[in-house]
Amino acid sequence: MSTSFHERPRFPRGFRCASRNVGLKPQAKDLALFASDVDAAAAAVFTRNHFPGAPIILGRETIRGGVLRGVVVNSKVSNVATGAAGVENARRMAAAAASELGTAPDRVLVSSTGVIGVRLPIEKIEAGIRGIAAELQDDPLVGAEGIMTTDTYAKALSASVGEATITWVAKGSGMIEPNMATMLAYVFTDAALDAPTLDRLLRDAVAVSFNMLSVDGDTSTSDTCAILANGRAGAVDERAFRDTLVAGCVRMTELLARDGEGAEHLLRVTVRGAKDDADARRIAKSIVNSPLVKTMVHGADPNVGRLLMAVGKCFDCTVDPSRTDAWINGHQVVRGGTRLDFDDAVVRDALSVENVDLEIALGVGDATATAYGCDLTKGYIEENAAYYSS
Repeated sequence: MSTSFHERPRFPRGFRCASRNVGLKPQAKDLALFASDVDAAAAAVFTRNHFPGAPIILGRETIRGGVLRGVVVNSKVSNVATGAAGVENARRMAAAAASELGTAPDRVLVSSTGVIGVRLPIEKIEAGIRGIAAELQDDPLVGAEGIMTTDTYAKALSASVGEATITWVAKGSGMIEPNMATMLAYVFTDAALDAPTLDRLLRDAVAVSFNMLSVDGDTSTSDTCAILANGRAGAVDERAFRDTLVAGCVRMTELLARDGEGAEHLLRVTVRGAKDDADARRIAKSIVNSPLVKTMVHGADPNVGRLLMAVGKCFDCTVDPSRTDAWINGHQVVRGGTRLDFDDAVVRDALSVENVDLEIALGVGDATATAYGCDLTKGYIEENAAYYSS
């Protein structure tokens, strides 16, 4: 059953948010607070990068309690590579938000995103957050605006599951090749689910969505994906909740991929007929991460050799060229490892649309996986050539 998302995103019962400029950016919003009116069961997954930011170090400690009242996020400065002082600043940020919400610091999850290796201006955050609780309101896009870095627009979704609502808020535009989630993603629901169940459902959803997203092949030091459930809507059918959670995470993954730095195309790569799930995922990621495939899509250049190369370089995967077929937006371009004599102009037109679907059939098993990404453009280079200095 397909999920119907609300025309305009809204929060579940008992959740609100606010955002402000606290002086980290010249003018744009740079801090957001998401809050539940009551304690919420919670779970989260974090980056596997060996240089996790201070908020990740603190977040792993905080989430062990399985209960949150809020999430506080700043943009512009990621508080990464800042040592013990960075962790202390993350704790101070949690305490400042907790004071606003009337709760304990260990019930506030902290996230930071932006430039690496810059000290967090904690005094600006502490001063700027005072009084923000009075501004909490029910439009999730307001909070989404406060967590943006190079995103071109704020991202939020919501959908109903029985009497409950699920809302997704996320940001991420570059340095995205997660091994858990995307850069920052938060899920809020008024369904009644305990922390262990949330953890299991979140990991299932992340595995087929955010973990299959790649803008540039680089794993951020700040990746966080959290889910909070305050129970205000009561119990829900777990299967229906899981299906909607997955659908929303996949949809948000597509939005993040399409808004990749400089991107002009959403790229979806589906690998089917793989020997096992690991092979399917590895090959799909190989294709979506290939700079040559990305530039092929950007230039609407039907060079199927790029696809075969990206499959063939997965040395540890089971690949039989004589069984390998490929399609570009529904047009078959390879059969049995051999390029077909297709109409270049037709396939070029197919590559010119905003959403490009590449499909590979390996014919060696039953496993399937889909990866999400975008094309590689001059805009990406320009955005990142001066990121630290801008």
